[in-house]
Amino acid sequence: MADKSQQARPLVGVIMGSDTDLPVMAEVGLTLDSFGIPYEMEVMSAHRTPTRTHEYASAAAERGLRCIIVGAGGAAHLAGVVAAVTILPVIGVPLATSALNGLDALLATVQMPSGIPVATMAIDKAGAVNAAILAAQIIAAGDPAMRPKLITHKEKLAKSVAEKNARLQEKLAAEK
Repeated sequence: MADKSQQARPLVGVIMGSDTDLPVMAEVGLTLDSFGIPYEMEVMSAHRTPTRTHEYASAAAERGLRCIIVGAGGAAHLAGVVAAVTILPVIGVPLATSALNGLDALLATVQMPSGIPVATMAIDKAGAVNAAILAAQIIAAGDPAMRPKLITHKEKLAKSVAEKNARLQEKLAAEK
């Protein structure tokens, strides 16, 4: 994940509650890389490093970040704590790290009090990928150069579905 997109000034902050979250949160990095979006990635905790978390989130806009993607499992307080102290959009990725398979993290992330929004994605890998795509869309709102990349992404999705349908039709025709 440490490619050329991380050498430029980061536009997206990616944080997670533990290094054990990296297998899922690596998908954020891979997707941001595919859009050429520079990012930074760190581990911090709402509970174990609250001062560091507060300092990171409250200074993020001044450092040039456009949004922050937060992955956390269990009680998943990290995204809410970050959202409480930044003006940037915060995107939460609930992680399936407990016996509840991420349902606890999903509910904790989505149930923010009025005034503290966190855009909540799906649990685990799909959520991580979608968080990075939403970050690209947020950046595209102010950066027209990002828009063609998003258009290309949508075209690739449509082409993939068309190819899958063609294979299905071939299989169905062969079975007749």
